[in-house]
Amino acid sequence: MTVADTSLVQNLYLSHHRWLHELLRRRLSNAMDAADLAHDTFIRVLKRPQTFNGEVHERSHLATIARGLCVDHWRRRQLEQTWLETLANRPPALQPSPEQQAIIVETLYEVDAMLQRLPQRVSTAFILAQLHGMPYRLIAEEIGVSERMIKKYLAQAMMHCAMLEAELDGLLIE
Repeated sequence: MTVADTSLVQNLYLSHHRWLHELLRRRLSNAMDAADLAHDTFIRVLKRPQTFNGEVHERSHLATIARGLCVDHWRRRQLEQTWLETLANRPPALQPSPEQQAIIVETLYEVDAMLQRLPQRVSTAFILAQLHGMPYRLIAEEIGVSERMIKKYLAQAMMHCAMLEAELDGLLIE
């Protein structure tokens, strides 16, 4: 990143941070989460600086990034809530430690993000096979493809799972 890029992002931050924070606060109904997502928005801008055609374009770009971060935030909260509900139904003796819980939630989030990047049929086939234990024949009928395609879909999903595992283990560098 050049000094000029840093200066552009700094000006963008000074000009629009208050506006973005307020936009996010209204959307999230939480000032702390809004502050975090506003910060994350500018981190994304720092990673990919660009030039803008005026204030409207600047705000449009920031709002687009912020919307995506809100969706990720809500999705993560949904996963955490589902996990906590599942956990509440377990006897106290079988509850994982707080550290294990944090690792599990983070892993669930990473798997969910990986599934979101897959084509719809691939992620659906994977979920039906792994979570619902459906045989290939029934998955093929459900999705409307051949069993052979289900095997290809599941191989593709498993390859992405292996890549995610390697990434989480620190073996892959982005």
